Amino acid sequence: MTKAVFLDRDGVINRKAPEGDYITSSEDFQILPGVAEAISLLNRAGLRVIVVTNQRAIAKGLLTIAGLKKIHDRMCESLARSGAVIDSIQFCPHDYDPPCACRKPAPGMLLDAAREIGIDLKASWMIGDSDIDIQAGKNAGCRTARIFASNENSNANGIDSGKSSIADVKAASLLDAVHQILQRESSTASSLATDSAAR
Repeated sequence: MTKAVFLDRDGVINRKAPEGDYITSSEDFQILPGVAEAISLLNRAGLRVIVVTNQRAIAKGLLTIAGLKKIHDRMCESLARSGAVIDSIQFCPHDYDPPCACRKPAPGMLLDAAREIGIDLKASWMIGDSDIDIQAGKNAGCRTARIFASNENSNANGIDSGKSSIADVKAASLLDAVHQILQRESSTASSLATDSAAR
């Protein structure tokens, strides 16, 4: 089985729409600085990259599934030009009610991707910018990384030292989160190699 890094979309890959608004066209979709580099690092490390995104705008009639696909196609094309490959995109088109199995914090999208691709969830990561994302990752059995926006009462590094987030890693950006995750993965691999040599 393979390892993966699951990414929330809005606020992690692209700039979020203003509160109460939704990204409904490619023109509104702005990839954040450092995202292509971060995804490229994950690609080179042999980790699958999977986007998992709640898309309530579809349930509200503000966006069609075809429109969402167009946004995601443009996103993937733009990232690919910078050497960054997204392996799969999972989305939830539902509203809050009635409850569904895929809308985060439910783990449905992560579980579906794990079945389709053959992912070891316990060895994988979920990166998001909200505690809902982190809970979805935890519910699926993944380790987690929480990105804190610079306006979230953060310290000079952009990381909120006062928040009691349940995430395993706290970061100022996707690139920061990826550096921390790869450092942990490298340390784990080194420890396993040392243990194996000692036997």
